[in-house]
Amino acid sequence: MVVFSAYVFPKDFIFGAATASFQIEGAWNESGKSESCWDHITHFTDKIDDHSNGDIACDSYHKLDEDIKALKELGVDSYRFSISWPRILPDGFSNNVNPDGIRYYNELIDKLLANNITPLVTIYHWDHPQSLQLLGGWTNPRMVEYFADYARVAFEHFGDRVKQWATFNEPEKFCRDTIWGEGLSLGSVALDAVAPYLCAHTILRAHAKAYHIYKNEFSKQNGKLGIVLNLTWYEPLTNTTKDIDASNRKLEFEFGIYAHPIFTKDGDFPKVVKERVANLSKLQSFTKSRLPEFTEEDINEIRDTADFLGINHYTTSLISDASDEIDLFTPSTFNDIAVNYTIDPSWPASEIFWLYDVPWGLYKALMYVKNYTNNHPVYITENGFCEEAIDDQGRVHYYQGYLQSLSNAISDGTNIVGHYAWSLLDNFEWYRGYTKKFGLYYVNFTDPSRPRTARSSAKWLKNFIHDVKSNNL
Repeated sequence: MVVFSAYVFPKDFIFGAATASFQIEGAWNESGKSESCWDHITHFTDKIDDHSNGDIACDSYHKLDEDIKALKELGVDSYRFSISWPRILPDGFSNNVNPDGIRYYNELIDKLLANNITPLVTIYHWDHPQSLQLLGGWTNPRMVEYFADYARVAFEHFGDRVKQWATFNEPEKFCRDTIWGEGLSLGSVALDAVAPYLCAHTILRAHAKAYHIYKNEFSKQNGKLGIVLNLTWYEPLTNTTKDIDASNRKLEFEFGIYAHPIFTKDGDFPKVVKERVANLSKLQSFTKSRLPEFTEEDINEIRDTADFLGINHYTTSLISDASDEIDLFTPSTFNDIAVNYTIDPSWPASEIFWLYDVPWGLYKALMYVKNYTNNHPVYITENGFCEEAIDDQGRVHYYQGYLQSLSNAISDGTNIVGHYAWSLLDNFEWYRGYTKKFGLYYVNFTDPSRPRTARSSAKWLKNFIHDVKSNNL
């Protein structure tokens, strides 16, 4: 362990940057790729703030070398990217593998390795073929098998060089809204009160299936496989028992619903989640809980199926109990959780409504994860700030504070092995379109050539990584 200024990082600590396929690649209908669920959302709904789409995005499909150059300039050790299911398997099924999709990712992986940049590959970052969405998407239990087949294709074609895999990115997010289009679920019992739990049940079984395929069929590849979960830190608004319980409840419904089955001996959904949904379902005259049950075989299959945990952390919220404000007879995930959110007005704000610069929240989140998972290896797989200016001093300040909190957590015994900045590039930011910027590199989306320009934060992070590495020699 080497101390550099106020920062402490192990010698083998990994610094990286992250992206996702739909957000940067473009080439939405080229070379055998089919329509994804997100292509459909952007083309056929009005849910995107600027009515944009991912048809071209950063054009990374054609500008792979420019992305590699940016990564090389930053001096990162690793690049976290995702592969596109509809680019690899256009029909969604493994009977039809698209050669050009395989070629593209082979080229990306080979060029990363040639530049001493290690790939961390996310198998699913929200973009599955629209054909599978028409079959019910992640509420369809058959998706377990479809995803397993897709993962097997990825291992077969890329696993000789990729040694770090994540099955899913932020399932809590896409199970809650992105599979339908944000806001489409409001007022629908099926989509708001039932679908997120059906989705969670399917995702956990699909993750476990892929894990066992990897360990049983591809053990000679000697890689590691984990899952990426989002974790906002939820701080009680007051020190009352009700608010403390409310913040813990929110953490269990958002993080624990996926982490608990994988990382605890219990191997099932968290107790508070099971009990609340079951009790409210009964009160609402359902014949059984809206939360599906795992069989004993499921529990044994899911338990201990992660070599590492990826954490996407951005910010903190203050939580208060809302039990007295909810309509217990109206089925909804909001009523299941029953909390209100607020922030401290002194927190520095980003340019997106939900993100504030609260570095101590990362420290608390990491200590929580340490206890929750018995100090399992953790990557910070996303961490970033929303600011458009080229001289983005708000983002610089954010990383200064969050890397300090990360360093403090390492000093206090957490098993954090890497940090990935979100994002390498400005990109298609889901429902916000191109109106919000998270990139270390500015992308001019009005220029057909999509030029990349390093922001001040990119230059700061480059110097930070260089100095830490120099002091670790």
